[in-house]
Amino acid sequence: MLELVHLQVLSAALFSIGLYGVLARRSAVLVLISIELMLNAVNVNLIGLGAFADRPAESRVFGQILAIFVITISAAELGLAFAIILKLFRSRGSVNTDELNLMKW
Repeated sequence: MLELVHLQVLSAALFSIGLYGVLARRSAVLVLISIELMLNAVNVNLIGLGAFADRPAESRVFGQILAIFVITISAAELGLAFAIILKLFRSRGSVNTDELNLMKW
């Protein structure tokens, strides 16, 4: 039987893997993938909390609605970030985050 604690452990594991990817990776594409993994961990947690809430069935959908908003915002963020990374690659020739110093004079 699947319980709320199983979904929370899965969500925490996914979030931890994504956090490690953000902190340890040098490629901007892999950092974006790790951020998406962290957002999906939040979605698993939202849907799990909505499904196991002690409320009427009409209000259990709230977690799913929030997850859809997170998915929509993350898709827009991913599209914009990939456009920025593609522009940086064309101008610099690399997407290594250590080499990106465009804000420096």
